[in-house]
Amino acid sequence: QVQLVESGGGLVQAGGSLRLSCAASGRTASSYAMGWFRQAPGKEREFVAVIDRSGGITTYSDSVKGRFTISRDNAKNTVYLQMNSLKPEDTAVYFCVGGLFATTLSHYNYWGQGTQVTVSS
Repeated sequence: QVQLVESGGGLVQAGGSLRLSCAASGRTASSYAMGWFRQAPGKEREFVAVIDRSGGITTYSDSVKGRFTISRDNAKNTVYLQMNSLKPEDTAVYFCVGGLFATTLSHYNYWGQGTQVTVSS
């Protein structure tokens, strides 16, 4: 079965950058859309970004548009999230997902374990 493993989270000051990676195993990454959700303590899990199977189409939430960039390398079965101009409100656990190209949580079949991103003031 498909397994997703995130990495690259950490502590960064506001205005800084981080690059998250998600490595897929069990099935080729080109078989499904991949994306990112995030969840802050006490809050609902929310959509961040998604990229289609070919890597040619992307969608972002309004809160991260212009600051975050999602990309994928199907040869490496890996998806990335480049996060620039980080804000304290970006603090959350970030989850890598795989499934249908959508912005709703229910359309994703596969989930990683999450990686913590903390943005300080």
